[in-house]
Amino acid sequence: PIDGNAAKREEMIKRSGRTTVPQIFIDAQHIGGCDDLYALDARGGLDPLLK
Repeated sequence: PIDGNAAKREEMIKRSGRTTVPQIFIDAQHIGGCDDLYALDARGGLDPLLK
């Protein structure tokens, strides 16, 4: 978890540009937060990233 680890939290902010958690990555691709993940799935973009 990053909430107790300042270095990991800074890394997440640097990689995602966001400060809220969760920030979701698939491989090295930043997906966004939970709402972004649901939206990606609703438009059919999630499954191809997981294959």
